[in-house]
Amino acid sequence: MSIRCHNRVLVLLAALFAAAALLPFLNHAPNRLVSGAPLGLAELFPTVAPALRALPLLLCLLAFVPGKPGAWLVLLSAQALFIALLYTTGAEAAQLAQTGSRLARTSPGSGLWLMMAVALLAASDAIGRLTRKPLWRWLLQAQIWIAPLWLLMSGHFDALSLLKEYANRQTVFDDAAARHLMLLFGTLSAALAMGLPLGILCHRRPRWQPGLFAALNIIQTVPSVALFGLLMAPLAGLAREFPALGAMGVSGTGVAPALIALTLYALLPLVRGVVAGLGEVPAPVLESAKGMGMTAAQRFWHVETPLAMPVWLKSLRVVAVQTVGMTVVAALIGAGGFGALVFQGLLSSALDLVLLGVIPVVALAVVLDALFTLVIGALEAKRDD
Repeated sequence: MSIRCHNRVLVLLAALFAAAALLPFLNHAPNRLVSGAPLGLAELFPTVAPALRALPLLLCLLAFVPGKPGAWLVLLSAQALFIALLYTTGAEAAQLAQTGSRLARTSPGSGLWLMMAVALLAASDAIGRLTRKPLWRWLLQAQIWIAPLWLLMSGHFDALSLLKEYANRQTVFDDAAARHLMLLFGTLSAALAMGLPLGILCHRRPRWQPGLFAALNIIQTVPSVALFGLLMAPLAGLAREFPALGAMGVSGTGVAPALIALTLYALLPLVRGVVAGLGEVPAPVLESAKGMGMTAAQRFWHVETPLAMPVWLKSLRVVAVQTVGMTVVAALIGAGGFGALVFQGLLSSALDLVLLGVIPVVALAVVLDALFTLVIGALEAKRDD
């Protein structure tokens, strides 16, 4: 009987894990401004390092287990590996903090980041092989983070440099989070208020589509920093000519140009999504609704909108994730948000401060994408039924 590899992706991930095991596991520095010395697995765990480096072989062996039993084994192994890496990181950071200076900082090394990424990718691939149902996939992905969040809330990671940076700047971090969310939801609200009517109008008047899409495409091709800069002078002029606008917060820098630019960037994918969603509504369904005596407004709200909603939400998901990332750049014109922490960290060469701004942005984008995926999957399943 021949032996066949059932998961070539896992073999590739095992090779990446083997390479990551040769890279630094932790970095230990005397203070926050110094890069520090890398610490490998052999230095931190001299007795178990060979066993840790043998883990890629175990992952390769799991690739030969067929079907769902193999996927379950991969999921459980990858999740256990991910949690073990996080627990070990916190424990080693606490031990180094007890033996070193109070100003010393311990941060994850490149090898640790890569190993955790491999574990998450292996778990995600296993979940995809276990089920295609959005709800179950979402639940299996979410349960991976229960133990890490418990470790975080229990203070297990407090000795890590990133958590020390957060403790020193908690007020600044909270203000940045509030501003980032305000810019995100403000942009989505303004984009929906403009994009939905424009999309519906373009669907009803197809001859208007080329001109509108050409204008939105031009806006989309302008670099974000350039668009922010182009808005500064006109808005500053308006604030000078009309003091009431200045009293409302309109100025050349800050929130106003950021909201306008982010909304302009959001219009193209949103309008295209609205047009595409309405275009996918089957003509016989509309004819049947019309034959039943429904008015145009009734057909729109009770027929077109429910059928087009999954496509609309897909475009809104793209807009939301895009806005989360682009809001970071808006910090260059004084809009605040997590971007302020990122650029402050870059200017002061403080990697921990950069990560304090980057990691919440990545987490927010992932959470939004997961929530949209869950809702879209539920709507599509309901429509198919």
